[in-house]
Amino acid sequence: MKKESKKPDLVVFNEEKQQYDAALKPYGTSASSPVIKPLNTASWKNDGIQRVNKQFKSKFDEVKQQYEALMQKFQYNDLVYNAKFSFEPNIGETYFLYNNKQEEPFLSIIAPEQCSFTHLGTFRLNSDKMWEKLD
Repeated sequence: MKKESKKPDLVVFNEEKQQYDAALKPYGTSASSPVIKPLNTASWKNDGIQRVNKQFKSKFDEVKQQYEALMQKFQYNDLVYNAKFSFEPNIGETYFLYNNKQEEPFLSIIAPEQCSFTHLGTFRLNSDKMWEKLD
């Protein structure tokens, strides 16, 4: 059995190519080489995190605002469609929502100045059968 001679750790020898290649390495190979210090990426990461979080918050606030507007439209439509009325509303016309003496909502063509019921809101029926609150 032939014993292979092991090179000392400070000698840079490429076993695959069977040559010394210390000068070809992209990093220092001797004890006197400059110290390799990792870059401080914490500030870069923190800056990126803050920017991304700001964008997410902005988009979240935008979506939240759209959601709240949609929910308000839904509630108005639910209120008007569940109100009592004995006529077929025409698209594009303005109608008035009131509470009667039993606190039940009803839809009317009579303006608030012409009656004494509690006025809940003024609405217009759009072409897509959605009630739009007017004020």
